[in-house]
Amino acid sequence: MSPHGNSMRSNSEEAEFLYEPSILKKLEFGKARTKFEPKISAAQPGAGLLVRPLSSDDYDKGFIQLLSQLTKGGDVSRQDFLDRFASMKRCANTYYVTVIEDTHLGRVIGSATLVVEQKFIRNCALRGKLEDVVVNDSYRGKQLGKLIISTISLLAEELGCYKISLDCKDQLVPFYTSLGYLREEGNANSMTIRLNEVVSAKL
Repeated sequence: MSPHGNSMRSNSEEAEFLYEPSILKKLEFGKARTKFEPKISAAQPGAGLLVRPLSSDDYDKGFIQLLSQLTKGGDVSRQDFLDRFASMKRCANTYYVTVIEDTHLGRVIGSATLVVEQKFIRNCALRGKLEDVVVNDSYRGKQLGKLIISTISLLAEELGCYKISLDCKDQLVPFYTSLGYLREEGNANSMTIRLNEVVSAKL
């Protein structure tokens, strides 16, 4: 197993994390809504792998390139990345971008985001949203998609969210169902206005 396997830091000791990494050690994978064979967890994801918060040096570890496997990444410079990282970090207790790093290569190979919304309803409750789930094509079939989603789900529970929800493509519904996500009767619609497209249409 990698010497970094149980550490929350990789080689860049001066890097800044988006959120406190110790919270990931508190997650009880015995409560995960799926089974892992062989058993893995956020604390022990496998040899040479590390589950941790997004780091300020992840631009150089391929984070933006990884996101391009999910959707249009755009032309994001290092400064763009650092500015957005700082903006997210200033929004305390809101953004929990979580990644899987291949510590042998020093590359980010998986990522998912928990966004925590503060509500007035339900006695000022917290509601979680799962966003931007992606695992590098070369690492699929290693349970890492299940791992990063279960990590986010358990993190939402640890933070006190009363529910966590997501939007997904039709063909992914069985996969997310296997991880405990369910369509709610009478409330399973996702509706969108793509504002950039509306603006473009007016020009």
